[in-house]
Amino acid sequence: MWSPFHTVCLRRQTASRGGFVAALLKMSKLGGRASVSLFSHSAGLAAPTCKALLYRKHGDPSQVVKLEDIDLPPIGAKNVLVKMLAAPINPSDINMIQGTYAILPDLPAVGGNEGVAQVVEVGSQVKSLKAGDWVIPKDAGLGMWRTEAVLAEDDVISLPNNIPLLSAATLGVNPCTAFRMLSDFEELRPGDSVIQNAANSGVGQAVIQIAAARGINTINVIRDRPEFTQLSDRLKAIGATHVIKEEALRRPETKELFKTCPKPKLALNGVGGKSATELLRHLQFGGSMVTYGGMAKQPVTVPVSALIFKDVKVRGFWVTRWKRDALNDGGAFRAMLDELCHLIQQGKLTAPACTEVGLQDCSRALDAAMQPFTSTKQVLIM
Repeated sequence: MWSPFHTVCLRRQTASRGGFVAALLKMSKLGGRASVSLFSHSAGLAAPTCKALLYRKHGDPSQVVKLEDIDLPPIGAKNVLVKMLAAPINPSDINMIQGTYAILPDLPAVGGNEGVAQVVEVGSQVKSLKAGDWVIPKDAGLGMWRTEAVLAEDDVISLPNNIPLLSAATLGVNPCTAFRMLSDFEELRPGDSVIQNAANSGVGQAVIQIAAARGINTINVIRDRPEFTQLSDRLKAIGATHVIKEEALRRPETKELFKTCPKPKLALNGVGGKSATELLRHLQFGGSMVTYGGMAKQPVTVPVSALIFKDVKVRGFWVTRWKRDALNDGGAFRAMLDELCHLIQQGKLTAPACTEVGLQDCSRALDAAMQPFTSTKQVLIM
């Protein structure tokens, strides 16, 4: 059984239809998991193909990513054939194509770490899935920017197919990151507070909504911009308690805010630099700051006073690592997805604002995804 981690196209290899191609590729050992997907030809038969956004070298995503036809491997006993439905463009996708991410597949590779697909056909030994099921990847690197794929049963997990398509497509990264950070670092009760920067990001919006569903206050920090008022109103409409400009964190009047809600137990940092330092200053004694991103590309500086006199904890979180650790406990991932889907079905968790684009418009979508102050997520619709 082949468990595709990234997509490699092999030209004119031959093998019997009953066995897989006898070609060897160097397998990337990424965080302890090594896997690869081989697109092969069967002897005497034209292999089925799909369209995919492939990159053969690292670089500017809008320049190196190309729409190509690639071959599909046969469906093994424990494989599923899926039709991709929708897949977002996330910062981690951009970084992977640029060659700067923590894990990198061998090249050539298909882009996209997140998305939703529909099962079309299942192998003879597949037990957990059936045709018509919606599935999302359990791990990064499957290569979701393509029209079809043959995947291992164990590499995907099912979702209810009665939730909105864009919610399903954007569920596996940002809402899961928000859920875990709100659950795993501090014991938060109704009435407690969380402070976060990058509050308008996909993670930030999920934090707002999940926290609101749990009765937790959120203090949401965003950079100043011409449309600040409209963005603030939109975040409050999905449950934000307070929305403030980043500059306000450094002003004495911020202390007035904590007369109406308690100082936060938890700070969530997706920016780094001075923004992270200011979040730390407002934590209550013994609180935690969790860093999950670094959009400012600046190091996190921790004031000595915060460590000595406030005993703050400085932690990091990477949802890919959590998912890999959870592979040994499938129940934890399943329980999280069930709770998130329940919030979606209740209307308490919505997808971020999205722009839907076709695969043929990938260059424009990649350019848009890399712009600063972007408020919408680019989602590829297959």
